[in-house]
Amino acid sequence: MARGRVLNGMRPTSKLHLGNYFGSVVNMVALQDEYECFYAIVDWHALTTGYEDTGDLQENIMDIAIDWLSAGVDPEKCVIFVQSHVKEHAELHLLLSMFTPLGWLERVPTYKEQLRELKERNIHTYGFLGYPLLMAADILAYKADTVPVGEDQLPHLELAREVARRFNHLYKPILPEPQAKLTKVPLLPGIDGRKMSKSYGNHIPMSASPDLIRKKVRLMVTDPARIRKNDPGHPEVCTIAAFYKVFLSEGVDDIYDQCRRGEIGCVACKKRLTELIISRMEPIYKRRLELEKRPDYIRAVLKRGAAQAREVAAKTLEEVRQAMNV
Repeated sequence: MARGRVLNGMRPTSKLHLGNYFGSVVNMVALQDEYECFYAIVDWHALTTGYEDTGDLQENIMDIAIDWLSAGVDPEKCVIFVQSHVKEHAELHLLLSMFTPLGWLERVPTYKEQLRELKERNIHTYGFLGYPLLMAADILAYKADTVPVGEDQLPHLELAREVARRFNHLYKPILPEPQAKLTKVPLLPGIDGRKMSKSYGNHIPMSASPDLIRKKVRLMVTDPARIRKNDPGHPEVCTIAAFYKVFLSEGVDDIYDQCRRGEIGCVACKKRLTELIISRMEPIYKRRLELEKRPDYIRAVLKRGAAQAREVAAKTLEEVRQAMNV
C-alpha cells in the first residue's frame, strides 16, 4: 500500500524554542515513519514579513536544519530542503497566480490580523498578500495529500484546496486536494506567562544547555497570590503548571492537588520541572553540539534534499505547463 505524502514547512526566523519543538518538530519526527515526507525550510516565506533585514537568513536556515536533525528528523527517512533551492516553487506560484482571484487572498483571516499586529512594519506588499498562494504552490508542487496544520492554519490549506479545484476545472484534473492533519499544539507559555517568543525574550531554546534551562526555569512566573510556601496555590494561573502538562505524562493532577493544598512550594516545583526538562532535552542539546561541528554535512543534506525535491516538483510543473499550454 502506497504511503501518503506530507509537506511541512517552517520559516527560518530564529533558532527553535520549546514551543516550536512540541508544536511541530515532535510531529515531524513521528510522521516520517508513516508517510513520504517533504520538510521545507521556507526562506521565501520569511521574506514576506522580514524583507528589510535579511542579514541572519542564511544562519537561521542552518540553525533550523541543525535543530531538526538534532531532534531526530532523519534525512534517510524524509526529504529536507530549502524552499529557494527548488526554483519550481516560484514558477508554479506564478502560474497559479494567473487564475487565483484576488478576493481569495484578501479574505484569508490571517492577512488582516497580521496587518494589524505588525502595523509597525511595512507589509502592504504583493509578497505578503500572496504568501498563502506561495504556500499552496509549496503543497501542490509535491501533490501532497496530507498537510499537518493547527486550527489557525486551516484557512491557508482551504485556499490550496480551492486553487487545486479551480485548476482541475479550468485545465486538467491533475492536482489532488490536500487534506488537513490537525495537530494538537500544546499550550506552552513563555517564562513570563505570555506567548513564548524570541522577540519577547521569554523563550527556552530547543537546544538549551542544562545550565540555561535551570536559569530559565528559576525565572518562571508563578502564582502571584502565593506568598508563603504553605499558602494554597492556583495551578491554573501558574506558568510552571503549564509545563508539567507537557513534560509529565502521569501524575500531573497529583502535583496540582499538592500545590492547591500548599504541600509543595514553588522552589521545589521548579526544581522538579527543571530535571524533567533536562531529561527530555539534554540528548537534543548534545546532538546539536556535534552537528554544529559538521556544517559541510548539513549543507550536503540540504543539497541532496533539494535534488530529491526538484525531481518531484519538476514533474508536477511539467504537467501544469502542458495543461495550461505554456
